[in-house]
Amino acid sequence: MNPRIISANLVVKLLSFYREKSAILFTIAFPIILILVFGTIFLSQDNVGYHLCLQDLDQTNSSAQAVKTLELNGKFKITRVDPAVNAKQYVMDNKVNLVLVIPKGYERSLMQRMMLNDFNASVTITYIYDPSSSSVTTKMEILNSVLAGINQGMSGKPPFLRSVERSILTKKYRFIEFFVPGIIAMAVMTLSLFGTVNSDTELRQKGVIRKLSTTPITRTDWILSNILYQFILAIISTIAMLLVSYAVFNVSLHINAWLLAFILLDVFAFVGIGMILTRFVKEAQSAAAAANAISFPMMFLSGSFFPIELMPGFLQTFAKTLPLYYVNEGLRASMIFEDHMAALRYSAIIGVFAAVVFILGIIATKWEEGH
Repeated sequence: MNPRIISANLVVKLLSFYREKSAILFTIAFPIILILVFGTIFLSQDNVGYHLCLQDLDQTNSSAQAVKTLELNGKFKITRVDPAVNAKQYVMDNKVNLVLVIPKGYERSLMQRMMLNDFNASVTITYIYDPSSSSVTTKMEILNSVLAGINQGMSGKPPFLRSVERSILTKKYRFIEFFVPGIIAMAVMTLSLFGTVNSDTELRQKGVIRKLSTTPITRTDWILSNILYQFILAIISTIAMLLVSYAVFNVSLHINAWLLAFILLDVFAFVGIGMILTRFVKEAQSAAAAANAISFPMMFLSGSFFPIELMPGFLQTFAKTLPLYYVNEGLRASMIFEDHMAALRYSAIIGVFAAVVFILGIIATKWEEGH
């Protein structure tokens, strides 16, 4: 390993990047445009979801009837939650956006109201929710309208059914705060994958890769300088996105060492995939098409733009096999929830994946072959 050669090659790449104005535009402007467009959309509009987790702590005929009313009037597909389970922990562990909790004593209060005409008898329904979901607000609005209908059907005031909202987070976040980490992960993936594919296939087509074997630079030097180059671009792009997010949307995110760690793992993973692709494709156009085939499903299925809970079950399962999903979740765990154990778990998963594909990419990179 020769540090002088690595630094020289890195300088050449940075100067080449500076001369390519279109590359600078797409590296920095494209993800910023995505944040501005989608961030504005999500500030004013949420997607509707109809899956509802429900915990019945009363376990009576009256509470069962209330569940049926919610199911019919709200058009919810209800999943029962064991009464012994902590509802807040259930939301966090199962990645659901809302658990409705019917309290113990529901039937007793209902009997007081209906049989004894005690109009002060009431029940408070609790919504335990995850603010990271774009559909949760709409879902709670639907629930409130159903509860209002039930109250209207019962004589007397004040209302019998009330609701209270409890976030799984101690601090209230907007959806834009959950959107930004996903865009960072997606942008780093795109830069690393397409940067590697476009550069390596072009050099291979021109025979430059084969000629490098006659120069002092080693394959290790070449690969390390490429990694450093992609990492620097990823840092520049991330800083630009964060600056715009803070300036325009006044986001509240925790910036810590995990951000750099996940950016680096993201770079290693997708540079590795890019090196593997360039080993098996002969033309730059074919390599770009292959990169698109890999990146586009990950962009839209790994939770960068939309919560995966809005997708069918089989797509949710597929999403959890994608490396970008774990970068997204890891960044959100560290930047929003400050859940360092979750961040560690996600970093371990993407770290193993990155190590495997990067080693395969190194093996696939041959000096002597120029397609």
